[in-house]
Amino acid sequence: MESLYYVLSWACHRKCRHCYEPRFRPYVRGALEAVVAEAQRNAPRIIDHLPARMTYLEREQPGGSGQLPERRGRIILGGGEVLLDPVRTRVLYPALAQLRARYASQGGVNLIVQTTGDLLTEQIVAELLRRGVWTISVSGVDAFHSGMHTPERQRAFVERLTRLFESHGMRAAGVPVSAALPRREDDGPYYSFFGATPDAWIGRLWPRGRAWQNGLSSATLADNFCNRWSGGLHFLEHRYSGSEVSVDPAGNVFPCCIKTRVPIGNLLEEDLIDILESLAAEPAFQAISRGQPERMGLAYGWSEERFIDASRTLTPRGEPYANLCIGCDRFHESVLGGVIEAARERRAAQRGARA
Repeated sequence: MESLYYVLSWACHRKCRHCYEPRFRPYVRGALEAVVAEAQRNAPRIIDHLPARMTYLEREQPGGSGQLPERRGRIILGGGEVLLDPVRTRVLYPALAQLRARYASQGGVNLIVQTTGDLLTEQIVAELLRRGVWTISVSGVDAFHSGMHTPERQRAFVERLTRLFESHGMRAAGVPVSAALPRREDDGPYYSFFGATPDAWIGRLWPRGRAWQNGLSSATLADNFCNRWSGGLHFLEHRYSGSEVSVDPAGNVFPCCIKTRVPIGNLLEEDLIDILESLAAEPAFQAISRGQPERMGLAYGWSEERFIDASRTLTPRGEPYANLCIGCDRFHESVLGGVIEAARERRAAQRGARA
């Protein structure tokens, strides 16, 4: 698989009004211990169910004989804020060690740590690099983040962290978002910056979480989040370039970072590849993987027109809104929940037969 986005923990030091996931927020005392303990308990089991190799076949650059070259894939570890104590020491650092050991003899893996950047220090950068981190990706460069409301403040923030990174021998990745890092074979280390800016792939904001509750998503029907990186595009084609899935701290798997209404499986119980292959023949998931969510209901009695109509709603403020993610949510609630459960039961039966 080319890419896997693994949300390690719900804990964050911010409660940004544009965040797509309301569980990303500050926790204190017993509540903090609970979310950290969940992440610490689940991470080893989740990692044990990841693909045996994190490599993929590059379709865009075939070799001279027509063979597809094998490239090293990446795992993006994010949150929340993974550098927040005690997430960093109890969850992130052990996860990095387990991932390096798992793939050391299996073609390797590029490890990316995604952070708001607020908590980065000389010591933490050094610790991340010692643990084999390939790229540190700073995601907090936009006006929604506290203290970043002007271009001048954003520029100063980027310049300060650039000096910090380069003092450790890191190089600029040369792209604005971590998910689109160039397909390099070297060991880095790199750094990158991005945020929810108008020119970014998340600039219009997903109709999710606090962004939805606060009426901040400006997406329309023309904004097909599915048909782009970190959407569902190519997620089923796990052996080839372009495939990515998202995993949350509970082990739930989604075909996109936005998160479908129902997860397609859970890595506490079963292998990721088994989950993907069990859905490969389902027309709805084929449509998601093609980046055509409006066609996911054709085999189940939903026309494209019905899907588009289901994509219209009112915001929490009572304003008209339409986006394909809304139709996807409603189709999951109406139809796909049962399809996913039936696939889960088939996989369980197969595991029982093998045992």
